[in-house]
Amino acid sequence: MREAEKTPKELDCFKAELSESDFQAFSNYIFIEYGIKMPPIKRVMLQGRLLKRIRELGLKSYTEYKNYFFSQEGQEKELYNFLNVITTNKTDFFREPIHFDFLTSTVLPDFVKNNPTKSFKIWSAGCSSGEEPYTMSVVLNEFKRLNPTFNFSILGTDISNQVLEKAARGIYPEQKIEFVHLDLKKRYFLKSKDRHNPTIRVRPELQASLTLRYLNLMDNSFDIKESYTSIFCRNVLIYFDRTTQEKVINKLCQHLEPGGYFFIGHSESLSGMNVPLQHIKPTIFKKI
Repeated sequence: MREAEKTPKELDCFKAELSESDFQAFSNYIFIEYGIKMPPIKRVMLQGRLLKRIRELGLKSYTEYKNYFFSQEGQEKELYNFLNVITTNKTDFFREPIHFDFLTSTVLPDFVKNNPTKSFKIWSAGCSSGEEPYTMSVVLNEFKRLNPTFNFSILGTDISNQVLEKAARGIYPEQKIEFVHLDLKKRYFLKSKDRHNPTIRVRPELQASLTLRYLNLMDNSFDIKESYTSIFCRNVLIYFDRTTQEKVINKLCQHLEPGGYFFIGHSESLSGMNVPLQHIKPTIFKKI
């Protein structure tokens, strides 16, 4: 029965609350499988986010959705959608710009000086819808304009296939680059002609050096063969408890070259953690 045909009584089922026991089942699963904290204060948030999926599936309650999700069929067919529901993917171009300034002023000049023939490899762990790795690409392409022999590659990983697909498209609302310097806008972004839905598309040169792939930071090991000169793991650790944060950072550092740089978000801290990183500046670290 289509939603338009449902009676008021049938629609009332969607007003039911997510019970504490059902919330706990989801919360435990999310933490065990993906390391993401979902404390009781998040119950209302999860309830609201699951509502759309319940309606789309034509289910009648949160318990019915829970039973479906934990069934074999649900784990095969619904996991993709569930992950997109529980993950928050807010990001912008040149977010926390001090990190990109540090790349330009310190990391890249030192790298070229000490590794004149080596390719610079940078990893955006938790790349969301692509604004961060495309910002990296802008910065690195700008550096290459002044240093023609400089080569680089960028890896962007995330737990949500939905945002990875958006990143691969490289199309964003025009206001996303509102505060990007005019020269960079002209050089690296294409503006749509649709006045009713103004969008921008990243130019092919920004995509040429970028690889996007799915990665769960809770996996025991990462299927990544390369070592990276710099790793950005910003505004990702806040979803994990302290023990999980330390484990994730140590796994990431296994793929960070000695002397490589590690960047975290301004709301995050590594204080007191047993990790192979030396504090350089606020939210910027170097592998020992």
